[in-house]
Amino acid sequence: MSNEVRKASRSALNKCFWNWAFFAHSCYNYERLQGTGFLHSMTPIIDDLYDKDDKEGRAAAMTRHAAFFNTEPRVGTAIIGLSAAMEERIASGETDLAETVTSVKTGLMGPLAGIGDTLMQAILSPLLLSIAIGISESGNVLGPVLYSAAFVVIAIVLHRLFFNIGHNQGDEGIAQLLESGAINKVITGAGIMGCTVMGALAANYVSLNTRLVVSFATGEFDLQANFLDAIMPKILPLGLTLLVYWLMDKKGVSSTRMLVYIVVLGAVLGAIGII
Repeated sequence: MSNEVRKASRSALNKCFWNWAFFAHSCYNYERLQGTGFLHSMTPIIDDLYDKDDKEGRAAAMTRHAAFFNTEPRVGTAIIGLSAAMEERIASGETDLAETVTSVKTGLMGPLAGIGDTLMQAILSPLLLSIAIGISESGNVLGPVLYSAAFVVIAIVLHRLFFNIGHNQGDEGIAQLLESGAINKVITGAGIMGCTVMGALAANYVSLNTRLVVSFATGEFDLQANFLDAIMPKILPLGLTLLVYWLMDKKGVSSTRMLVYIVVLGAVLGAIGII
């Protein structure tokens, strides 16, 4: 066995990267979830590393990468890069490594999925949507265009970043990334920015004012203008937003029930002249 590790060509690595970026969920099914998409992404690597007449080696590689797999596609692409690097070593003669590929993939897909879901679905997407909605409110078509473009660009950048980490640095690089706390810092910073944007959206788009006016001998006292606004402008929209958040996050009230509660409560309070 030669000590030289066979390397996949740049063309094969690029095809592997783009296959995963566009087809991670192709033929998604309950048996293998992203397994078919994973195999599709690895076929350029297999074609590049194994000779056409090496049917046994090609079949074994395809079997390895057709197994059950499921992770967040952007951050989880590090596993694609790592698998490509491991496949290079297997094709070079490290046959004992073939038995560990599946266990490595299984061990990493959960932690990376947790990071990716938090970063993409809980922070990035709502943050970009909140900005796009603000732009689109007046009918500006740039809102959805900017959202789509920004999301795609950020997703592709993350795809490439984590793919390169997985391929160039291997499982040690991924472990170092997970243990360094850098991802947590990014998530924390993005979360703070998201909260700031959501606070501004609540102040601008949640409309709630009271119409209560109390009459005294010396004149009328407007509860909204003379009291609530004097304490803090938009205090009622803030209170409503925090109440909705508390009920949904802490008490488990569904969004549908929450909408019904708001409509019914608003109708009742409006009918009796409170709001």
